[in-house]
Amino acid sequence: MAGLRVCSVLVTGANRGIGVGLVRQFLGMPSPPAWVFAACRDPKGQRAQKLLNLASKHPNLVIIPLEVTEPASIKAAAARVGEHLAGSGLNLLINNAGITKLNSLDTEMLENMTQIYTTNTVGPLLLGQAFLPLLKKAAQGSPGSALSCSKAVIINMSSYGGSIASPSGWDLMQIVSYCCSKAALNMLTKCQSLGYREHGILCAALHPGWVQTNMRGSIGQTPAVTVDASVRRMLNVLSSLTEKDTGTFLDWQGKVVPW
Repeated sequence: MAGLRVCSVLVTGANRGIGVGLVRQFLGMPSPPAWVFAACRDPKGQRAQKLLNLASKHPNLVIIPLEVTEPASIKAAAARVGEHLAGSGLNLLINNAGITKLNSLDTEMLENMTQIYTTNTVGPLLLGQAFLPLLKKAAQGSPGSALSCSKAVIINMSSYGGSIASPSGWDLMQIVSYCCSKAALNMLTKCQSLGYREHGILCAALHPGWVQTNMRGSIGQTPAVTVDASVRRMLNVLSSLTEKDTGTFLDWQGKVVPW
């Protein structure tokens, strides 16, 4: 993590689990970002209390209201972040917000598939579009430099469950809607990497490990990795990302995950 130099970062789904873990680690860096934007649906609600506690101690933390399934909310969030940056760009967008519902192959329903796909796949697409001007501005601030987190990056939080080639995700959780949404998110990541490379923006999908969060714990098994351990390792991965990593699917230890 020592090599990670980021002036500004936005984390979605930042009020709990991996999201708040990322925010806490960014704030605790020896040279923390000038701006850490933590986005969540209800910044004043009880679920955001951890963020509010952090904000009272860190003036560089800004909590942003955001519903990733609502285009108007996404545009408003981008406008608010732009106001705070005051002419600077956004270096790092982490699309972490995601949901799942426990339905099997036989019981999955249209409503669940639609809601989960909208949140886990369409949301990151719309966020990439809305924050593209700020990401481009950050990339333009370091002309000639290679792709890296110090320039401009989109990280889409994926899962082994989205790997078509590997059966391990299915062995852990046979949740069709979630797995399909993450497979689609991986394809979106590849598309973003191809479409945004000319703007100097690196795009990658990242599997955080089987982490001890409310969502992972709801499948009835005990995950092996703590939030802090996962986040620390992921930040190490981010610090080492280069041009060769754009459009790839990596895990929390930096290993390539099969599509």
